[in-house]
Amino acid sequence: MITRSIYIGNPAYLKLKDEQMCIMEPSSNEMKGKVPVEDLGLLMLDHFQITISHQLIQKMMGNNVVVVSCDNHHLPHGMMLPLYGHTEHSDRVKDQLEASEPLKKQLWKQTIECKIENQKEVLRRLGNYYEPMIDYQNNVKSGDITNMEGIAAQHYWKYLISLDFLRQRFGDSPNQFFNFGYSVLRSIVARAIVETGLLPVLGIFHKNKYNPYCLADDLMEPYRPFVDLLVMDWLTKNPNIEELTKEFKSHILQIATKDVLIESKTRPLLVAVKTTATSLYKCYTGEKRLISYPELI
Repeated sequence: MITRSIYIGNPAYLKLKDEQMCIMEPSSNEMKGKVPVEDLGLLMLDHFQITISHQLIQKMMGNNVVVVSCDNHHLPHGMMLPLYGHTEHSDRVKDQLEASEPLKKQLWKQTIECKIENQKEVLRRLGNYYEPMIDYQNNVKSGDITNMEGIAAQHYWKYLISLDFLRQRFGDSPNQFFNFGYSVLRSIVARAIVETGLLPVLGIFHKNKYNPYCLADDLMEPYRPFVDLLVMDWLTKNPNIEELTKEFKSHILQIATKDVLIESKTRPLLVAVKTTATSLYKCYTGEKRLISYPELI
């Protein structure tokens, strides 16, 4: 089922009534809108005067809704997910824990190959210099031991933005637009991982002891170029805006419903991410050898 991504950037009181999230104006208690909880996939809270009832939180956790909280810079700062979202949770975690290192290295190779392929397609569509990306993709080794991901990234960002652009978490504009988009994408991927019954902390490549979402950071890599296209579309239409406006955030939240090609079928990205997470589990059990990753269409 395709779910909705909701952004709230004004003072609000959120409560549960008749299985729906009701959005109330705090001072007047006037109803501003309501959404069935079962239709929710992601809820982003971006104002310090938002109050949410515990009853609503419990209902959202029961429906695998990811709740994203933004900080005073209006960037996603944290997310809330259920502890488990699958009836076979313990069995699936056991299979995840028993995955061998050679298997994980092969899965990471597939991940980087697909990421570079999608980055190449972004450059090609925008009319930018993409040809070296073909060689980078063809030279990815098991575990990406030669760091083709990093080499491809250097080329990608130079020709996507400018020759002197540095892609950084706290870098100059337009870094903030990409950072916001990736935070939303990360939340969507983490939701799919939990719903599949896997632990988001156990990655196939990322192993940072301070990072509770290592697996999300792994699986989101081939999906990043979909965010990049959305951001580039925004920058083309709004070249003089550097703030993370509500209009930009609304633009980025479209990512959940963007069509992608996965397993030879066109699916919304939110559905495709679940397909990716499910295919990863099947790789752990030996049912599959390849992770299902998206292609730009």
